[in-house]
Amino acid sequence: MTDTQRKIGLIVCLITIVLAVLDTQIVSAVTVPIVRDLDPDHGIGTIPWLVSAFSLASAAMLPLYGRLCDVLGAKPVFLGALGAFLTGSALCGAAPSMGWLIASRAVQGLGAGGLMSVTMVVLAQLKGPGERPDKGAGTGGIVAGGGIAVGPWLGGFLADHASWRWAFYVNLPLGVAALATAVVVLKLPRQTTSRAIDFAGAALAAAFSTTALLVTEWGGRQYAWTSPQVIGVALASAGTLGLFLRRQFTAAEPILPPALFRIPELRLGFAVQGLLGAAMTGAIYYVLVYLQLVRGITSSSAGLYLIPMATGIMAVGLAGGRLAERGWSERTFLISGSVVGTTAFLLLAATAADTSLWQLRAALLLVGLGFGQLLGQLIQLVQQAAPRHQLGVATTSIRFFQTLGTALGAALFGALLNRLYDGPGDAGSLAALRGADRAAGVRAYVSAMDTVFLCAAGLMGLCLLLALLLPKPRPAQDSPAQPGEAAPAAL
Repeated sequence: MTDTQRKIGLIVCLITIVLAVLDTQIVSAVTVPIVRDLDPDHGIGTIPWLVSAFSLASAAMLPLYGRLCDVLGAKPVFLGALGAFLTGSALCGAAPSMGWLIASRAVQGLGAGGLMSVTMVVLAQLKGPGERPDKGAGTGGIVAGGGIAVGPWLGGFLADHASWRWAFYVNLPLGVAALATAVVVLKLPRQTTSRAIDFAGAALAAAFSTTALLVTEWGGRQYAWTSPQVIGVALASAGTLGLFLRRQFTAAEPILPPALFRIPELRLGFAVQGLLGAAMTGAIYYVLVYLQLVRGITSSSAGLYLIPMATGIMAVGLAGGRLAERGWSERTFLISGSVVGTTAFLLLAATAADTSLWQLRAALLLVGLGFGQLLGQLIQLVQQAAPRHQLGVATTSIRFFQTLGTALGAALFGALLNRLYDGPGDAGSLAALRGADRAAGVRAYVSAMDTVFLCAAGLMGLCLLLALLLPKPRPAQDSPAQPGEAAPAAL
């Protein structure tokens, strides 16, 4: 590829990152108009599935996307993922019923699973000779941070001044332009020899991730943690995990090769990403709930409090390149990000019912500064350490472990909060309390929430410990080709 083609390819990748980030943020802001239009009587009960269908489909596809990248090359997988996302977006916008919309969100999720993960593989392969390893990642962080800040506002604007359907249709112009440009411009490496794809392993991975996410979606919300439904799905998750692990050690071409875990950078990087996903759940979800239930701030206004966090992520994207030029390695970024993230959660753990909202904004700014250093650098660390012929599966595994960490964090934090809450009723009924009962409920909720933030600080402390165990930086070099592996060709 020429330098001009590489630059155009970078723009295409950034557009797909925008689509991935904006979609989640925009849709969260238009759920009420959706219910009011499609099913005002019973639609509110199906809202959880509007979110779950997307996340379940996205998580289920991640392991397969990585393997497909390594076998077919990143370009056709990237085009397929983007095409599925745009198809789902068009179907969502045209939905005549909640059932149609939920099914279309699942189609959209199948593509969205590749928008962030496969895009990172494409970015890695777009780098020219002699370019910095972090080239593209910093810009991606800026774009992602901007999407977090703009998404809720854009969703509310479309709902108020156009229609909720444009929350999905807005994906089409940019997405179609990116798809057409990618077809013409991208020329990426691909394998010239046929290698098997472990579809059985991919199916088991999808079954495990789907059932694991269902446990977190149902437990303590739709069903009690001890209900037959939740216990049954938890047993199914454990069973499919056992079968999946057995398959990975016996398959000729496993979907998640156990050999990857023998590489310290990958083993520790996957663990840090999972812990980070769990901590992010506490940072975003419980702060927004606190603002709405305790401080009485509307949901749309509460979303604006994520702007400091987005600003922190963008600041890291702007400064990351200069710090790398001054000798900061991925290991340095991970250590620094873990320290900043731990400090942020300790500050959040001091939140009271009357804490200054500026203190909360400052804590969220620190969260963004910490997470910004961790997210992009973890991808760089894994991509540099992974064998070249397994770049795809290593990159998508980062996203897969983050998804599982997020699900586990949501379940554990939710159970912990409900267990520690000792006020009137339960934590979910706080909004309905009045007078003295509400005052008691607020005190109990804030106390339980602070413990959750302390646990999140503990997770970030564990991230710091794992980052310290990473090997010291070594000169980057491509992994040697495997015996009998053909040289890559342009696609």
